[in-house]
Amino acid sequence: MVLRERRRFVRTIGAVGAGILASGLLAACGSEGKPTLNWYINPDGQDTLNALAEQCSEGKPYDIAIQLLPSSATDQRTQLARRLAAEDGSTDLMSLDPVFVPEFANAGWLAPFEGELADQVLDDDVLAGSAETVRWEDEVVAAPQWANTQVLWYRRSLAEAAGLDMNQPVTWEQVITAAEENDGTVGVQANKYEAYVVWINALILGAGGNILDPETVESGREAEVTIDSEAGAAAAEVIQQLAESDAAQPDFTTSNEGTSLGRMFPEEGAGEFMTNWTFVYKNYQDLVGQPGGPADEEAFQDLGWARYPQTVQGEESQPPIGGIDIGVGAYSANLDHAQEAAACVTNAEAQTALAVNEGLMPSRQSVYDSQELKDAYPADLLALYSESIETGGPRPKSAFYSQISSAVQAEWHSPTSVDPGSTPEQSAEFLNAILSGEALL
Repeated sequence: MVLRERRRFVRTIGAVGAGILASGLLAACGSEGKPTLNWYINPDGQDTLNALAEQCSEGKPYDIAIQLLPSSATDQRTQLARRLAAEDGSTDLMSLDPVFVPEFANAGWLAPFEGELADQVLDDDVLAGSAETVRWEDEVVAAPQWANTQVLWYRRSLAEAAGLDMNQPVTWEQVITAAEENDGTVGVQANKYEAYVVWINALILGAGGNILDPETVESGREAEVTIDSEAGAAAAEVIQQLAESDAAQPDFTTSNEGTSLGRMFPEEGAGEFMTNWTFVYKNYQDLVGQPGGPADEEAFQDLGWARYPQTVQGEESQPPIGGIDIGVGAYSANLDHAQEAAACVTNAEAQTALAVNEGLMPSRQSVYDSQELKDAYPADLLALYSESIETGGPRPKSAFYSQISSAVQAEWHSPTSVDPGSTPEQSAEFLNAILSGEALL
């Protein structure tokens, strides 16, 4: 997308935003008798998503109306699942967390993309980590819109004081020790919620293991539980080391994506190492000179980034994969229009606008290579993002993922109680009981 076209997205935001509150009332009918497609979105990137809805409606025999989902991923899933279970014909487009795609596809709630349309939304330009999230039983059941991954954010001065060469892979053990010995901390997500499972899963993948056997994971309740392994123990060792370290932050057991942001540039202390999502760069860039952000541009330049830490030295890490996929409701009254619209709101032009305007990174390599992104982000950061998404590891691709996640949380929280000698075994027993129906959450 050229710069002039990108600005068209921005200029439409004000006009579209004025109609957001009325969108629920107008959803039943489009302009001039055209059908209206309802697009259920999460709160991320609302301005650009509204602009995309208008852009992708121009000259089409349909209008796209934005409908806002709750901020909680669990509540988003619940609202959509209720509509789809009732075979709601007005649920056309859905912004889905990748972990919900297998469940919805397995239930028959998503209309697969076929033929040329499937080739359009999932071609060789889509990075492997994102591509894997939209396939189910050899079908393309959603379209990748934007991708998310975690990297290691840190203060360059802290790493230098610790003698760490951040141009080389670093391990969790090295990061925790470096922070502890140099008046720093380590920021993670360890509250009892989904992001904690993201951390646990990445640690296990990084040690060469899996929560569930990837060869059987799509078999649902028959999947083999493999969390009780050397990889599971290695993951627990990392969590235990941080829990017992002076590098653990005061709110370690309730930490989330936002809690450690203010500790990167503290008034006192050396700052932190922090694993977190791609939004972090734009967050600090917008906070230069503001409370919670870098004091000035020089301080902002002390922000560094590196590949997600290794669980086991010498074994390549597998960074977490997240983002948003666009699904089309199987019961949509305007199915063909909805799939055409899904292809539009996920194309390279749309992904460029989301990355530049909102900091929501692309799932397509060509967008990382575009001049618009090169003008907006450091080249080495773009390369790190795309590499992490290409080689990252997904959470278990199961139709029962919600139950799996809750079972893992139940046994691994609080992180201060994690024991490499018992936690993986106990969580395996509980997961097997949950999947077999012998226990309830």
